[in-house]
Amino acid sequence: MPEIMKLEKGRPRDCSGRLAKEVRAYDLLDRLGIAYERVDHEPLATIEACTQVDALLGTHICKNLFLCNAQHTRFYLLLMPGDKKFRTAVLSRQIGSARLSFADEAHMLEFLDLTPGSVSVLGLMNDVGHHVQLLIDRDVLRERWFACHPCINTSSLRFATEDLTGKILPALRVTFVTVEL
Repeated sequence: MPEIMKLEKGRPRDCSGRLAKEVRAYDLLDRLGIAYERVDHEPLATIEACTQVDALLGTHICKNLFLCNAQHTRFYLLLMPGDKKFRTAVLSRQIGSARLSFADEAHMLEFLDLTPGSVSVLGLMNDVGHHVQLLIDRDVLRERWFACHPCINTSSLRFATEDLTGKILPALRVTFVTVEL
């Protein structure tokens, strides 16, 4: 019988059996003094599968898209509300990059140490070469809470959006471009 999902405060008591990249996400949040809540669950590979977790978190996990230009020389991580449609042309105009497409799994692993279905802004802690430009939809920034995976799609976190922009991104030396989709 599957375990009942519940909202927990902070990191798991026992991190044995968890991937190193997930534990590094908790270490980052703890080091920065960020209060967060966590739900452990079955793997969630799509934004549509997150509905039950969203209800427990009291907010929506945002859509995280790993994109690149046609030449595979510029890479972007786009954070946007899950209920918004992604329109390539609208984003391309705003960032001055034509022919955006989804970046390949190899670059996702190389730059962010992430795999499809687990893409998260917290993966930027692994982008030490700053190869990936962060793009955040204005509506995400308007929300009180921000929800994402801790670099693995079997847990989801909730923390204050102001902690994302005021603590996490500065600590990672990541700047972002605000877009409107």
